[in-house]
Amino acid sequence: MKKSIILMAALLVAILAKAEDGSRLWLRYAELNKAVVKGPECVAAEELRKYYSGSEAQLVIDPTVTDDEGYVITGSTVKARTERGLLYGAFALLRGETGASQPFFKLRILNHWDNLDSSIERGYAGKSIFWPSFDPQHIKEYARANASIGINGTVLNNVNASPKMLSRDNINKVKEIADILRPYGIRVYLSVNFASPMGLGGLKTADPLNAQVKQWWKKKAKEIYKLIPDFGGFLVKANSEGQPGPGDYDRSHADGANMLADAVAPYGGIIMWRSFVYGAKHKGEDRVKQAVSEFLPCDGQFRKNVILQSKNGPLDFQPREPYAPIFDNIRQTPQMAELQITQEYLGQSRHLVYLAPMWREFFRYVAPEKLVGIAGVANIGNDTNWCGHHFSQANWYAFGRLAWNPSMKSEEIASEWLAATFSPTPARGVGSEALLSVMLRSREACVDYMMPLGLHHIFKFDHHYGPQPDGFIKSYPLEWCPVYYHQADKQGVGFDRTHAGSDATSQYREPYCSLYDNPSTCPENLLLWFHHLPWTYRTNSGRTLWEEMQYRYNRGVSEVEDFCRVWQDCKPSIDEQRWREVDERMQHQLENAREWRDVCLKYFGSFARQ
Repeated sequence: MKKSIILMAALLVAILAKAEDGSRLWLRYAELNKAVVKGPECVAAEELRKYYSGSEAQLVIDPTVTDDEGYVITGSTVKARTERGLLYGAFALLRGETGASQPFFKLRILNHWDNLDSSIERGYAGKSIFWPSFDPQHIKEYARANASIGINGTVLNNVNASPKMLSRDNINKVKEIADILRPYGIRVYLSVNFASPMGLGGLKTADPLNAQVKQWWKKKAKEIYKLIPDFGGFLVKANSEGQPGPGDYDRSHADGANMLADAVAPYGGIIMWRSFVYGAKHKGEDRVKQAVSEFLPCDGQFRKNVILQSKNGPLDFQPREPYAPIFDNIRQTPQMAELQITQEYLGQSRHLVYLAPMWREFFRYVAPEKLVGIAGVANIGNDTNWCGHHFSQANWYAFGRLAWNPSMKSEEIASEWLAATFSPTPARGVGSEALLSVMLRSREACVDYMMPLGLHHIFKFDHHYGPQPDGFIKSYPLEWCPVYYHQADKQGVGFDRTHAGSDATSQYREPYCSLYDNPSTCPENLLLWFHHLPWTYRTNSGRTLWEEMQYRYNRGVSEVEDFCRVWQDCKPSIDEQRWREVDERMQHQLENAREWRDVCLKYFGSFARQ
């Protein structure tokens, strides 16, 4: 009898460990269809009826619940003010949660950089799921995944937007997508090209103070809201990297944003105006200072329904950078943070790099209560596993969980995701603390093998994959070239941003202004971001700066070697297909980490050894 039980258990494990393709993400619940669900008939009821393991569940609309999206779980009963709250509560019940919860941020939005021709800028997981056509069932699966982690908005197209986005045909497609997303509590938004009145409307100008331009946008907003009454509003990239904007007409960002805000205000819409601008008005100024220089004069001049959307760091989603000082300087305009889920500068979808620790680091400096929302540049494409790398799914998941509760610990989120994604059932983990450790160490390892000690932006041009510390193209703006950012010479290395250099430190509040300005108090992991130091400078370890760089590059590679070993050990616990696909990516990551180390140490060593 005992032997037969063991054989049956082994057979069950074998069945459960059959190949999976990752398409179910973290929603790998067994479809039980056993629960009797009492209460309003809605998507929440559908989810519990299919997947809840208990025999009965109850959904209750309760006006005493304090938040429109919050919920209270007691036993198998979910109470909420709205059906959206019931939906979030249903997914929480399936995760095994109890008690009350409500989202910290009201705006929890994915930014898709999808183009109308199906390509995705900085996308590493295939083509767009939206453009030029879409599969309604696939969009429903997308909606379900987002609802399960509390995301309530999506921008469907690239911030480098085509005016054609606002054509009637495309607006009709947006309506169809919005109709699928709506039951899952998700509102749609669009990125718009500021010159759309010219490119689409036939006007000779896009001047935001021009009466015809104002009227064109009001008419376009009316057209959109007639089809999509709960349309969220517009996301705008203006006067940055060649995009048109109000500066083309000697107008301010406030002039441009307010014109659009007035168009959507009658319908409750918002304008998310990105602060990622450089090379427009402040040519020659240190790029990391330009957002503050550009927007501080406008603070207090924006309409109430304008939100300034700023990247977490002042440069461009680097593996590590200090928090953006614009969060210290803008006090009268609502702000939201923009994080990048897609790993443009962190190995893309070829490296296992868990980003929750990076985002939690940001929240140590920028208090979440200062923000009205959070946006994440999506890593989603039409690859079978959605994100290219199976572990990149964890970053989509972590963004949603932190958008709901920014105080969640990275370890808690990673454990939750691992249990849901790789175990036979979501209630059980893979039984590998080592795998959890890999996730928690992966971001720091990436920094080590790419750009330790505050080095930044030394990637290959254009695609940003692989090292090119010697990068310089005479025809390019200097601020696009890696050599501009590390300033290596025979004396030392690093960018002087102190009061004696570019004075970027002055944009930070105290105590950070003073801390960053002094190399003896500057956090060592940002040392070369703020200081140009001799190769013989003594670091905290007692090693010289050059010795410390060598140590950290080698440490990063050693970490990836250990990650590969852990993954090999996990093979018996993981289904064959996903294990193999992750293993292929990890072997490539190791190869690329070694390339980073070897190229960078050879290049910087050519100066340090002088």
